[in-house]
Amino acid sequence: MSKVKYIIRCQVCGHTAPKWMGRCPDCGEWNSMVEEPAEPDISLSARNLSRLEEAQPITDVKAEKETRISTDLAELDRVLGGGVVPGSLVLIGGEPGVGKSTLLLQAANHLANKIGTVLMVSGEESTHQISLRANRLGTLSPNLMLLSEIDVTLVSHQVKLIEPALLVIDSIQTMYHPDVASAPGSVSQVRECTHYLMRIAKNSQLPIFIVGHVTKDGSIAGPRVLEHMVDTVLYFEGENYQSFRIIRAVKNRYGSTNEIGIFEMTDSGLTEVVNPSALFLSQRPEDSSGSVVIATMEGTRPLLVELQALVAPSYLSMPRRMATGLDHNRLSLLVAVLDRRVGLHLGQDDIYVNVVGGVKIGEPAADLGIVLAVASAHKNIIVPKDLLVIGEIGLAGEVRFVSQLEQRLKEAAKLGFRRALVPDQDTKGIDISSLELVRVKDIHQAIDYIA
Repeated sequence: MSKVKYIIRCQVCGHTAPKWMGRCPDCGEWNSMVEEPAEPDISLSARNLSRLEEAQPITDVKAEKETRISTDLAELDRVLGGGVVPGSLVLIGGEPGVGKSTLLLQAANHLANKIGTVLMVSGEESTHQISLRANRLGTLSPNLMLLSEIDVTLVSHQVKLIEPALLVIDSIQTMYHPDVASAPGSVSQVRECTHYLMRIAKNSQLPIFIVGHVTKDGSIAGPRVLEHMVDTVLYFEGENYQSFRIIRAVKNRYGSTNEIGIFEMTDSGLTEVVNPSALFLSQRPEDSSGSVVIATMEGTRPLLVELQALVAPSYLSMPRRMATGLDHNRLSLLVAVLDRRVGLHLGQDDIYVNVVGGVKIGEPAADLGIVLAVASAHKNIIVPKDLLVIGEIGLAGEVRFVSQLEQRLKEAAKLGFRRALVPDQDTKGIDISSLELVRVKDIHQAIDYIA
């Protein structure tokens, strides 16, 4: 009998080492090195070469447009790129309790009523527990099949028996393959189970959703190869003390990664937020300095959100610069521009900037809004409530060109805004009669306008 070989493997990044060590030299995680059986080497002669496909010119390959299946959840369809693509493997990650299982149960129920049998496999909950949640959410379609199983080979057997139109796995960290001699959740098991499910999806054109746990630093648990193997990676985000949930794509082979979907968690499950701009602005303070409304683009959707800034004298040797929903380095850069180009002496002040509603903004079109919010809080100036602010700031203090300006302005006009502070750029094709455009060339003009 051949002796089983063991290796030391990091359970976070998959790095292997010849001996145990307390800290992984690759990812830096402590106590993540675990001994597990080495994978056997398979020689070329032992592999099955009968399925080898011959290479062919790209001009001979027919490019067919993907058919998409709507989940009847418009926000989820938006993030997926228009719906579920047959044969796609979609990974959904998020904090525990954020609503991943609820979202997939609602989507599975809609698809079961629409396209046929849907198989939902749970390795964390019993079928009785899932049934209790389904009763609460009203997702009791007779075509929705439940299975409590952690062996992917048995799951594959069930797929062959009932031939579902959609498969949901909750979660990938609980699954195991009997041919891999390591515990469920290990790097080897996660990689092998994902590869096994990927072969099922591609060979049978079966769309599969898999749930992934999230580590304390916000990334999906398991090796990074997990995200490389799937077609789409979605992150489901939400604060513990807020009812809003945001789903965003960080990888999508069938659509854009700039779209977001917004839901609200209620007693009856997740409900779609049709007009998020109006919702985010519904509780804006009336007469408060440091409050500015900006228009940001999330993919093809214009989104109006409120920026709030607070400037206060600092009692520390190094004043604080805190940003929630914004890049901290971007805030520091804009504060330096204000200090140098405008003469606002902010070196001895604590500065806090917050994006209301839990939205994260990464595009530079929010720069002018950040600058005016900080200047408004510092000078105690109230920005007009009907004023929208759009613009990118350069290091010289100039207000620069912004793309997709017309879509942003139309959204503002729809919500009742009367004025918009915009860059001095070509706006010939923009005709919005209810909106007055105030063009500014630099931040001096912008601050003078609100002063």
